[in-house]
Amino acid sequence: MSPTLQILAEALAPVALVVGLAYAVLPWISSRNELARAAAVAVMVAFMWRYMVWRWTSTLPPIGWSLDWIVGLVFVAIETLAAIGATLSLVTLARLKSRSAEADRNAAWLARQPRQPRVDVFICTYNEGPDILERTIVGALALDYEEKRVWVLDDSRRPWLRQLSERLGARYLTRPDNTGAKAGNINNGLLHVAALPDPPDYIAVLDADFVPLPNFLRRTLPLFREDGVGIVQTPQHFINPDPFQSNLTIAQVWPDEQRYFFDVVMASKDAWGTAFCCGTSSVIRFSALWEIGGVPSSSVTEDYLLSLRMSTFGYRTVYLNERLSLGLAPEGLKEYVTQRSRWALGLGQIWRGPLGPLRLRNGLKLLDRISLVDALLYWYASFAFRLLGIYVPILYWLCDVRAVQADVLTTLSYYLPYFAAHLAITGWLAQGRVIPLLSDVTQLLIAAQVLKQTTTGLLKPGGQKFQVTAKGGDRSQRLIQWPLLNTLLAYLVLTLAGVVWAFFVEDASRLRDSSALCLFWSWYNIVILTVACMVCIEQPRYRTAERLKSTERGELRIGDHRAHFPVLDLSLTGARFAGIAPATTGTEVTFAIGDLCVAGRIARVQRDDFAISFERDEATRARIIRHIYSGRYSTQVARIQPTRVAAAILGRVVR
Repeated sequence: MSPTLQILAEALAPVALVVGLAYAVLPWISSRNELARAAAVAVMVAFMWRYMVWRWTSTLPPIGWSLDWIVGLVFVAIETLAAIGATLSLVTLARLKSRSAEADRNAAWLARQPRQPRVDVFICTYNEGPDILERTIVGALALDYEEKRVWVLDDSRRPWLRQLSERLGARYLTRPDNTGAKAGNINNGLLHVAALPDPPDYIAVLDADFVPLPNFLRRTLPLFREDGVGIVQTPQHFINPDPFQSNLTIAQVWPDEQRYFFDVVMASKDAWGTAFCCGTSSVIRFSALWEIGGVPSSSVTEDYLLSLRMSTFGYRTVYLNERLSLGLAPEGLKEYVTQRSRWALGLGQIWRGPLGPLRLRNGLKLLDRISLVDALLYWYASFAFRLLGIYVPILYWLCDVRAVQADVLTTLSYYLPYFAAHLAITGWLAQGRVIPLLSDVTQLLIAAQVLKQTTTGLLKPGGQKFQVTAKGGDRSQRLIQWPLLNTLLAYLVLTLAGVVWAFFVEDASRLRDSSALCLFWSWYNIVILTVACMVCIEQPRYRTAERLKSTERGELRIGDHRAHFPVLDLSLTGARFAGIAPATTGTEVTFAIGDLCVAGRIARVQRDDFAISFERDEATRARIIRHIYSGRYSTQVARIQPTRVAAAILGRVVR
């Protein structure tokens, strides 16, 4: 064997070992086995810190006040903070908790109560339109639980919403101003129901776009059997694709961006006792909320702050990982950035507030403090590292700033085992819900705004306005997010210019030294920048209502004739069937499926399928809403296959 091949074999031996063990062991072990999870986390953490020790001891430029040394030191310091945050996150993932069996056991306890607990359902709204609010109100009124009152908390004082609420059978509340934003709106409702002759035992909180499934209360209330439970949080599931699914055309093969957090991270946090309220789709013990003085409003992430304050009074937040509501994901990239920026701002405000993790004797538990440190390192260090990962190669190519000094083979021997362990173990822990390239694209798109808002929250926590995530806008036209796209294109052009300079102007001389690894780094950056640019080009969405896949058969009636067809998908406005249409476009029909029977007409006829549109009157819409949100339909990706995801993204890029 030649010396070069021998060196290469020695460099790749650790990663070959990792990949071999991963393929030999992980497929045979359940990802719910906590001992196996802990062992896998230990392996990954070991490889990560092996790499980080090498970074500090062997890759820094010579000490001095040179630009090389300053940039190199800043870069490795941020990378280290990100690694500390990743370590805390991984340790959290070592455990996992499911409360479904507990909810099953406690259902009998709930049924034995001499009086069923009274629940006031708060629908919080600010600027959402009637179509969105109608489905949420109808869904809340259809909850399979008698002792409930549904309140629409309108923070925009809209007469039409009062009329809609009363017409549908919900109660309506508003207030003279918007002090405290969403927290203030909830507290206004809290004061109102507390003054009633029959105040509630629990408060259920829904955002305006989240429709509860009929069993929402019957599944969450049993978890309040222990007096120490103050909040039961459930996951957020979405009926529409998020901007990444839509703009990369991967909705059929890749789940929404929050599935990893709600399906994996929150279940792990619950196992450690650090689960927290996420606003919508939660149920809160009324007496506990009253005891702590209502929802705190000193942070725009009032939900997380609520859990922390509850904790200081001895109340726990628990997490029930079941699909019990369906809402709207941010429909555009701008709205997505607004939402994540608000979360980052709110975290900074919490850190500076009375319940900050560094404040002594504020009642916070140690694990809550560690969880807040983990959160800040995620929102700050990991996003800063993502940006520096773009800047450092550009600085090398164009300014000859050598921030990382290492040869390719040595780098491979230290980085690749860590990267391979990350791919295999994180994928196993998260059941396929994490792909590094997509994670990097997601971070890159919002990094600048997240860092800005986190810094704002830390330095100037007071006086920040609550930015509502807009829902329900017109998406029928292609929209290009030019400010963000221009920034990404500038990064892409500079990266490409550096590679071209190295190959053609410098006659590839730079590729013969230890910094040749920058070339591989740059090619990866070119890939993620290209994909990120695609996300900035928002694809039009022509449907006014999202369609849900169906495997059922529906009945169509035309006069006395009846026929059954496989239902491919259906929405609030219509349904699509497989087969030859029984009549021509415009023919009036009656559609029946399950307990739903509505009038409509044939709207479109094709060779192998056809579609009908439903009547638009309010009573018909209410019946369709109750059926659509009954829990029998889902937009979830049943099986995640990385090859199909990669093929879909590649197809989007080359189109």
